[in-house]
Amino acid sequence: MSDYTEIKKDKEPMVYVLQELPGTNTGRPKYNIMGALKYGKLKVLLKENTQIVLSPGPIVFELRRLLKDYNSNDYLLLSGDPAIIGLACAIASDINHGRFNLLKWDRQEKVYYPLEIDLYEKGKMEEPQLKGYN
Repeated sequence: MSDYTEIKKDKEPMVYVLQELPGTNTGRPKYNIMGALKYGKLKVLLKENTQIVLSPGPIVFELRRLLKDYNSNDYLLLSGDPAIIGLACAIASDINHGRFNLLKWDRQEKVYYPLEIDLYEKGKMEEPQLKGYN
């Protein structure tokens, strides 16, 4: 068991691109995501036109299969259908004990910034609130 843990820990980080970028089908992607390569090898999970219509079951099953090796060294690049984005974040969090990383695009600086999310992070409720939020 410890050998497997060591192998998994030493693997190259992955950037899971949730869906192909708009325009991929015509060979002209709308966005350039090559800056994300700084954080790991890119792996596209779903086709550009994938959507959740009536039942999320098949997409949940497929995302669980595709994200089964997700770990704390990997990142999600959020692209595509907002419902799929929500599912992918929930699944990555479930697989990795409430923790997942994502890449946030900064339009001004034109660069990706890594964000680490820990849903079970302990903090005091009395901590200062963000301005404009209750």
